[in-house]
Amino acid sequence: MSDAWLVVGLGNPGPKYEATRHNIGQMVVDALADRAGARFSSHKSNARVAEARLSPGGPKLVLAKSNGFMNTSGGPVSALAQYFDVPADRIVVLHDELDLPFDTIKVKIGGGHGGHNGLRDITKALGTPDFLRVRIGIGRPPGQQDPADYVLRPFASGERDAVAVLIEDAADAAESLVVEGLLPTQQRFHGRAK
Repeated sequence: MSDAWLVVGLGNPGPKYEATRHNIGQMVVDALADRAGARFSSHKSNARVAEARLSPGGPKLVLAKSNGFMNTSGGPVSALAQYFDVPADRIVVLHDELDLPFDTIKVKIGGGHGGHNGLRDITKALGTPDFLRVRIGIGRPPGQQDPADYVLRPFASGERDAVAVLIEDAADAAESLVVEGLLPTQQRFHGRAK
């Protein structure tokens, strides 16, 4: 078994989607790559991958973004887990979460998919729901707006400053899961006053 951790940012491909709420997971993986000075390149798993270490001699991070759409995330995640010999409990999935208020982060292992098609497909492909999740709150749509439309819209101009901080906080949470573990990360990020 390798010392690698697979850190996956969920989202949809292409410029049309890159700034949308649904792509916040990929924004966080980009931030992690920037911190480590790592560059993404194509991988045979139908994903873009960047490899880095959090510190010299520290755990290896395999940062990944699927080239496919959100609801087909499972295949690339499963292929990368096999390729890099990473068990499910060392996979960290970063994703948008409608059921958390905007600008909130929660971390957990396992659980249901809550209607999130990316999580549903990953669970199916891995054969287990027992992977780590960094749930990044995007809030519920206002009024009667369809959640499917809401997640595919960019953040509002009034939210953009908070989004930049939210991305850095979610990157901190992912790093903390790798270095410190689940409980210390939950204690650090849950219930924090904004």
